Amino acid sequence: MHSRALYLDLLIRTLANTIYGDPNIDHWHDRVFDAALREQGMDWPRDAHTMVGLARLRNLRELADLALAEDVPGDFIETGIWRGGCCILLRGVLAAWGDAQRRVYAADSFRGLPPASGRYAADLGDLNHSFAELAVSLAQVQANFARYGLLDARTVFLEGLFQDTLPRLTDERFALIRLDGDMYESTIVALDNLYPRLSPGGFVIIDDYGAIPGCRQAVADFRARADITAGITQVDWTGVWWRKPAAEECVDTVRT
Repeated sequence: MHSRALYLDLLIRTLANTIYGDPNIDHWHDRVFDAALREQGMDWPRDAHTMVGLARLRNLRELADLALAEDVPGDFIETGIWRGGCCILLRGVLAAWGDAQRRVYAADSFRGLPPASGRYAADLGDLNHSFAELAVSLAQVQANFARYGLLDARTVFLEGLFQDTLPRLTDERFALIRLDGDMYESTIVALDNLYPRLSPGGFVIIDDYGAIPGCRQAVADFRARADITAGITQVDWTGVWWRKPAAEECVDTVRT
């Protein structure tokens, strides 16, 4: 137990690169390392393999640990993975627990965010597609997994837009789903396709809930449509999560 905790703590600090403290490359802050920004995931690191910050990484580890400790059925999935840091952490959690069955699904375009499709008003004017820093190739992400010794068949890479890749997951079950797609459309598409596949007692993590109004609106719309009343827990300034009640079933069709 102590060795597991030490490994996962070191993995978190390495993924966020608080060890060497690389500067940020975003467009809003001075381009220096700021420990407070990195704790809260408020910068875009130059070298670190995630931008979600220490608070959300610790929360992800805690919920993944709980899913394993309580034997919640299913795999783990993240939609919108950037350099792969959160998926690397999830794969590391499985390794630390000695779990030889579950998989980690990593869904991303691996080309950055798409322009708004025009289907949802909440996405109009979104500029994330214009930031070259957000485009990380599949080869780069796989190389990052390999650096931690965690690149193997237990991680399933889903390359493409969510509306094309997620509907194919017709037989999968999940114990934890983490959504980091920024936009209304990417969030609602992920919830529509993944929440019905989430096991009772499983966890939903929303990365952009506090930061992006369109994401927050998509969550509110989905929860209202699906009659979800489970309380939402705040992690930091933007990340939230809730747990699927045991009374809710994992179904074979997407609610509409």
